[in-house]
Amino acid sequence: MVKVFEVSYPAYTGREPRNVYVYLPKDYEAGDTRRYPVLYMFDGHNAFFDDHATYGKSWGLGEYLDKTDSALIVVAVECNHSPENARLSEYSPYDIDNPHYGKFIGRGDETMAWFIHTLKPHIDSEFRTLKQRDYTFIMGSSMGGLMSLYAVLKYSKVFSRAAALSPSIWVSEEKLRDLIRNAPVSPDTVVYMDYGSREMNFHAGNEKRFAALGAELLGRRIHLTQRIVPQGNHSEASWEKQLPFAIGSLLYDLEIPE
Repeated sequence: MVKVFEVSYPAYTGREPRNVYVYLPKDYEAGDTRRYPVLYMFDGHNAFFDDHATYGKSWGLGEYLDKTDSALIVVAVECNHSPENARLSEYSPYDIDNPHYGKFIGRGDETMAWFIHTLKPHIDSEFRTLKQRDYTFIMGSSMGGLMSLYAVLKYSKVFSRAAALSPSIWVSEEKLRDLIRNAPVSPDTVVYMDYGSREMNFHAGNEKRFAALGAELLGRRIHLTQRIVPQGNHSEASWEKQLPFAIGSLLYDLEIPE
């Protein structure tokens, strides 16, 4: 079951309405006491429905979670669709000065402040969630993948596990590496991170940088699953195929109280 409601999202203009998609497990209505872990997601319009997805293809996440009987609530927030590439600003923790995309102020911390202080309390009050850090996860792809990795590191007191599919580490690799080295991250943190072998601009340099970030994460004793996806590309169809790995990593060895 996926419920949809609108919010006014403040990170960029605070005016345009956004959809929030909330997936509830198949057995959610069967009882009135069981509580569930929560996975927060970026680019929520691409998560569940093809007719809502930017390019007409979603991740099919609801069908996957139903099929696998996953005990998980998913809260997926639509991105900014403005033609000025405001999504890059909302989903970047660092300022961007790129010859292809232009210059943008990074509003990633404003975005996370809204997720943590506005969205999460609302979800915890409306649904039977497990509120604690151990059961609060975050996931995204591309710029959303960058944000997921950033969030689990900088906001480790809130998020315990993250899945970063094709993360846009090009935004500021050095700053991200400094964050990995210096963030007060809990050693029980779990990270899934992948990159497709056929991604845009994928070459030996990208592979080397991706591997180096993984080594930094392992150096912090973070529980890391890192993959180069055979024939993977930068698309919802490719990311859908990674759901068994990403969701499996988030739920692996997780003890959920009855």
